[in-house]
Parts: sequence; structure tokens; C-alpha cells
Amino acid sequence: MSKRRIKKVAILGSGIMGSRIACHFANIGVQVLLLDIVPKEPNEKEKAKDLTLEHKAVRNRIVNDSLQTALKSNPSPIYRKSSSKLIETGNFDDDLNRISECDWVMEVIIERLDIKQGLFEKVEKFRKPGTLITSNTSGIPIHLMNDGRSDDFKKHFCGTHFFNPPRYLKLLEIIPGPDTDSEVIDFLMDYGKRFLGKTTVLCKDTPAFIANRVGVFSIMWMFHYVKENGLSIDEVDKLTGPLIGRPKSATFRTADVVGLDTLVHVSNGLKDNVPNDERKELFQIPSYIEHMLKNNMLGSKTKEGFFKKVKGDDGKSEILSLNLETLEYGPREKVKIPSLEMAKAEENLGKRVKMLFNASDKAGSFYRAHFLSLMAYVSHRVPEISDEVYRLDDALKAGFGYEMGPFETWDAIGFEEGINALKKDGIAYAAWIDTMLEKGAKSFYRIHDGKRQFWNQAQNAYADISGQDGLVNLQVSKSKGVLWQNAGTTITDLGDGILNVEFHTKMNTIGGEVLAGLNKAIDMAEADYEGLVVYNEGGNFSAGANVGLIFMMAAEQEMDELDFAVRQFQQTMMRMRYSSIPVVAAPHNLTLGGGCELCLHADKVVAHAELYMGLVEFGVGVIPGGGGTKEFTLRLADELRDGDIRSNQFRHRLMTIAQAKVATSAYEAFELGYLREGIDEVVFNRDLQLTVAKKAALTLAEKGYTQPKQREDVQVLGNEGLGLVYVGAETMASGNYMSEHDRLISEKLGWVMCGGDLSYPQDVSEKYLLDLERRAFLELCATRKTLERLQSMVKSGKVLRN
Repeated sequence: MSKRRIKKVAILGSGIMGSRIACHFANIGVQVLLLDIVPKEPNEKEKAKDLTLEHKAVRNRIVNDSLQTALKSNPSPIYRKSSSKLIETGNFDDDLNRISECDWVMEVIIERLDIKQGLFEKVEKFRKPGTLITSNTSGIPIHLMNDGRSDDFKKHFCGTHFFNPPRYLKLLEIIPGPDTDSEVIDFLMDYGKRFLGKTTVLCKDTPAFIANRVGVFSIMWMFHYVKENGLSIDEVDKLTGPLIGRPKSATFRTADVVGLDTLVHVSNGLKDNVPNDERKELFQIPSYIEHMLKNNMLGSKTKEGFFKKVKGDDGKSEILSLNLETLEYGPREKVKIPSLEMAKAEENLGKRVKMLFNASDKAGSFYRAHFLSLMAYVSHRVPEISDEVYRLDDALKAGFGYEMGPFETWDAIGFEEGINALKKDGIAYAAWIDTMLEKGAKSFYRIHDGKRQFWNQAQNAYADISGQDGLVNLQVSKSKGVLWQNAGTTITDLGDGILNVEFHTKMNTIGGEVLAGLNKAIDMAEADYEGLVVYNEGGNFSAGANVGLIFMMAAEQEMDELDFAVRQFQQTMMRMRYSSIPVVAAPHNLTLGGGCELCLHADKVVAHAELYMGLVEFGVGVIPGGGGTKEFTLRLADELRDGDIRSNQFRHRLMTIAQAKVATSAYEAFELGYLREGIDEVVFNRDLQLTVAKKAALTLAEKGYTQPKQREDVQVLGNEGLGLVYVGAETMASGNYMSEHDRLISEKLGWVMCGGDLSYPQDVSEKYLLDLERRAFLELCATRKTLERLQSMVKSGKVLRN
């Protein structure tokens, strides 16, 4: 493995992409030098201050404004505010010489070959030999950009194409030039994956590379199909969203977000540069798109595109959609198609896709046309844009948010079924597909000897997918056999004495089945294994406890049943903490309420960087009742100091729960106290998370894990703290900053965290605090206002989140 180290990077260009790439490098702790051009002249504000073009603030205005715009954007490009201090700004005229301090120089300027070449000529004067030099181009041929450069430049030059927004979209395309050293490519593929958290995809130097070549083809196919077949925008977005494993923005909303002009730019580039593409006619812009371009209907950036937000006479906002026949906006259409309603009941995406592909209604016709067109198209792109089918799937999943790539979709429909359907519809596919069939292949992917394999068309045989060595893959582990499962959980052997328990309820909410699964996993691990990991591959780790079940029991005033359910939750969390084997939680994305409480009770948390964690129960009128309030009180006790520091710490912990604060990254979760410095850790790449979590469980076991004793030394503040709570709640309520019911919840929360009605600070046990927590939870569930909030939450189907 390369010994190359990246301590500082230079980002040349501070536009939307450059500033956000800079932020993402700062996210992982790398120093960044962000440069851009010098303005032509001072602006009016600068002139009013008598600033000239010689003043540093004027010369760096463009780069500074761009960075501040990025830092203020929502969603944030940065994990925590303090990381922005790692970004230093400057300009090309005064500071380009400083790239000699950097280990990696990345160009992120306008997509014009001549301007890029001009910048590279200047870069070569200051660049340190051996330094990585890359371009974030989205389609300009790599071999043209380094024309005229030195051998050392060419050897260390390639394309590194990030997708926007760089923090959130996982794809990083690596495009070698004709002279790029293999060590450089190997390093960037590994660095992008391990450090930047990316799905790194090796691409050939072909127009638009992989993701945009296939993704834009798919969108352009939609643009033509919708008009030719009389479908509405609302129908297509309903058909091409989460139901088939695509983002909520589906097709036309995605076009609005990306910008119609951007899509057309890529499409025109493909039309002009892929003369041998068998579907090149689809890159021709339809007439209604031409109309939209002429009328500046570009999407979100111009406030109107395929959709437009307006305010009605009542002052309420309404989103209108474009009628492609009249090219006028009208109310959105409610789409009701029988097969879509039936498919919603199927949780498994692969089975759902196959069901929709075979549907006999309007939706089925659309899906067959769409999937067959895409399947045939990607078959022809191998080996043109990639030699390996999995790279196409990886690129579409990481760059366009697909849950299944095109070849994975083909496998879900059925390999032979797909071929037969293509033949029936007279759609030509690549010849190597028939070779697969002749060789007896049944799918593009398989699991063999504990590894994922793909069909390698160059070898006419299955081959291992690269990069698997040393990685723990849940699907591979499950292929060896499931140890135990119920309706909500599955227990799998990860090897080396470590078990995994995963949730698979809706939104991975925690109810009776999940609690039973957690207890069973601990029983099994304590009997025959060394440790336990709690990890799943759902879209979210857990949206919390089953609110619908809580509401039903509270509404019927079945308080004994509710008391039993809460007690069971608390006891399960305490087993997580006080079992005889180490328990490691590996959360990602939404980790709310009960999901957060589970993590609070794990011996260690291996969190994905994209973590939205919080105790949000206050929002439905209760306090955390699964041990969360107790655990925050315990952690507070371990932090307590005398005087003002003690009251400040108490206030911080109390307000985190009372304001239902949700961390917007794993790093923010440390700041809010959900994660523990020195114990819990962060992983940037979700694909590596299970591997790290398993190693953490093994390490704890190998060190000699001993079952801990329940705490009886939790110091609480008693009436000293309650006074602060009651005064604060009174002030907030009298100032109309909170309702009377919120005041009640705050006082109940404070009562638990202070240890109840105690006359002075003293030590109490965890069991004592859990009893208080449960009592307060049940009392709040009995109030009318809490019942109304619970009912509203259940009816809306909303997840508890800040």
C-alpha cells in the first residue's frame, strides 16, 4: 500500500463544487487552501469603504463569499462548525505559489478546456514534483487537459469527479489519463473510500464517464417517453421514486434540483461526442425542453421548472406541476394506479421491482419499457465505458441515489426473463449477454466461497468483485445461513465469535419483535459467542420506538400494559449495557428516540459520519422512557463539577432533551453528548462500518471483557437542580416561549434528572432513576395533550425528528 500522506490540499476554484469539496476535506481533518480569481474591480460596498483592488479583502472577495455561501447552505456541507477553520482562502494571483505546500492539487473551475489548460500551465510552475494533480471535470477528456505538460505532471494527473453535494452523494469517479501512474490510481481509489467515505469507481476516459452517461440517458429517455405516451409529470415522478428504489425526487424533481440547463449541457455533449452510441437520438432535446430553456424555466435556481411553488389566496404555499401539452402550470395530480398500491405492501425491493415489471396495467407498461431500455443500454456500455458491470451499478447507486443498479435490477427481474422480454419487444442487447446464457450463467452477480462475484465479460466467467478482502459483508454472512429470526429481526454469525442482530421493521422502529430479537441475540452471544454487533442495512438505523403501539395503549388507558412495555424496553437496554459480552452499536442516518437510547447503552458506538441522532420524545409530549433520561443523568453525574460549571452542565444535558436536539452528523453527536469522546468512533464509509464494528467487538472481547456492575453512585442534584428547572420553565412559559403542556414535560424531565424530591445532592442507583423515568413517562401519556400529539403523529405517519 502507498505511503503517500495527504496533510494539505489545494482546491483551485471556489464555486458551488469547489467550496463544498473544500468543506468535505475539512470534515475529515485535512488542511485546505481554497483559491479563486481576483475580482476585476471593487464593488460598491468596497468603494464606499475606500478599498482598492490592492486590498486583501477585495482580492479575496470571490473566494470568501463563495465559502461563506457554502457554509450557510442547507443542508450543511460541513460536519461541525469548527472544521471550517481548516480552510484558508486566497487567490490565483497572490497565492498560487503556495500550492507547493500541498500534497494534492485539485482543479474545480469552469468547464472550458482552454481555461483549464491555462491554469495547469501556471500550476506547473509551483507544483512540487510527485504531488497529486487532478481535475473535477464532469466530462472533458482527461488526455486533452494534460496536453503539453511535463512527464511528472502527466504521471500524477487524472480526473477525480465528485458529485454534488460532495458531503452527501457518495460517488467519486476516478478517471486515469493515458500516462497516469498505476500507484496514483490505486492510492486515490483507496483514499476516496477510506478517508473521504466515497464509493470510488474506476472509469474509462469516455464522454461523461459512467454515472452521467447512464443516468442522463435514463432521464432523457423519460423526457421523450412521457411526451410520446401521454404521461404526466406527476405520474412519472410517482412511478420513478422510492417505489423502485430511486430517490424521492424521482425524475422531474431531480431535473429541477440539478438544473435543466445543466442536464441539457451534458446531454448536448453526449449527442456531439458519442457517434457510435446506438441510442444517441435520445440525447436530442425534445421541443418542450427547448421551450423551457428559452423561457428560463430551469428549475429551483429560477423558481420554476417542471414544478413551481406559488402562494394561494389564503396565503398558503402550493406546488404546481407543468402540463407538457399546454406548457402551463396547474394543480398536482393525485396518481392512483392499482399495481402501485399492491406493490407498496412488498417490503423487499427486488421482489417489488419484479412485481411491477410484470404488472398488466399502465404502470407495468411503463416499467417494462423503462427497465428494458435501460438494461439494453448498459449492456452495450460494457466494455465501452467500463470492463466490469459492478462499476456501472456502483456509479448509479452512489451518484444518482439508486438502491439497485441496472444490472442488479436485471437480476431482480430475472436474467433469462429479461432476455426473453428484450427479444419479445425487439430490443437489441449486447452479444456478450448471449455468451453468458450459453455458459450457463443465471445472473450477473452471485455469492461464491464467501465472496460477491460478478460476470466478467472479458473472461466469460465469474470473478471476485475487487476490494472485498478483509471486509465483513452482511449479505455474504447471511448467505451462509441465518441463526435466528422473527418478524422484526435477524441474527447472523459474522465469524470469529461475533454475532450481528439487524432490524427490518418499517423505518426500523423498535417494538416487541425487535426487543425479543435483541434479548435473543444477547442470550445466544452469552452462551456460545464472544460479542454482539447491532447493525442493519436499512435506509435508517432506527426511527425510534413504535409510536402507534404507545398511542393505542395510552388511548385505551391500558396503563398496566404500557408500564410493562416501557419496563421491557428499559430492561432490554440495561441488558445491552450489563451483559457478559461486549455490545457494539453501528448506527447510521436517522437514529432517533429508542434507536438513540439503544446506542446510549452500548459498550461502544461505531457511528457512520452521516448520523442524525437525538432523543426527540419531547416532540410528542413525553420524556425519553427507554433509559435515555437515566443515561443522560448518569453521564451528567460523571461530568459534574462544583459551582457554575455544574449548573451549566446540568442545563446543557436538560436542554438537549427538552429541545429535542438532533445531531446533524456524528461529530455533532459528540458535542450534544450522545456519543462519548475516547470511547465511540466515527467511520466515513458506510461500506466499512460493519467491518470496523466487528473489530471493535473483537477487541473488547480479546482485552478480557468483564460484565460490569450496575451503577449505584449516580450523583443527582435534588432540589438544587429542581429550583433551576422550575424557574426556567416559569420564565419560558410566562414569556410565551413554551406552552403549559411543554412546561409540564420540562418539569417532569427535570424531576427525573434531579432524582425526584431529594433535599440535597446525593447518590442514587440506575434502577431508582429508571423507576422515576418510567413513572414520569406514564403520567405524561395519561394527559390529554400528549394523547393528541401522539394521535397526530400516528395519523401523519411522520417520524419523530427535530
